[in-house]
Amino acid sequence: MLTAIILVSSLFTSPTNQLEVKYSDVVYQAINNCPGLDASKVDQKLIWDLAKIENKYNPPESLKGMVLAAACQESKYNPNAKGDRKFSKRRKPKAIGILQFWPWAKKYIDRKDPHQSADFWMKRIVKQLDTSVKRNCKFRNKKRRWIAAWVTAIRYPKKGGRCYEKPKHYSLLKKWYRNIKKEHEYRRSCKGHSNGK
Repeated sequence: MLTAIILVSSLFTSPTNQLEVKYSDVVYQAINNCPGLDASKVDQKLIWDLAKIENKYNPPESLKGMVLAAACQESKYNPNAKGDRKFSKRRKPKAIGILQFWPWAKKYIDRKDPHQSADFWMKRIVKQLDTSVKRNCKFRNKKRRWIAAWVTAIRYPKKGGRCYEKPKHYSLLKKWYRNIKKEHEYRRSCKGHSNGK
């Protein structure tokens, strides 16, 4: 299993500005730092599957793990999660699945299938890049366009777009990246000390 993880992680390696982030780094964070969830209860294969699905859509380097952060906050990676009862007159859950899609999504996916949900979630974001974000947001920066597409895809439509908003999941993703940066700095310092001996 460990060999498979190392081989898969090597497929997802690319540099960012000063920090080289691999999907293995983000997956580690997703497994071990999803608030309120014990790492031993995380389906590691599912987390890797979600990372592979996300990678197909080529998000910016600094947004690797966006679907993982969303799935963590929305459902704690639970494909059978039910939520948003407060929006129902009979207190029935409106949101179902790992990414908490509402009933309208039943036309396109099985909401309890985490792979279908993640793929559909990413498709919606990419679609916003070419529609609402292209029309309303004049960003040249790829990361800013993706963040605008992300928040536009998961929120209700708004006149003028959501160019300057950020999704709540983004704060968790940034926290994971801070952890990754600290870990990389620690490794570099350890390596420097061992080289200096």
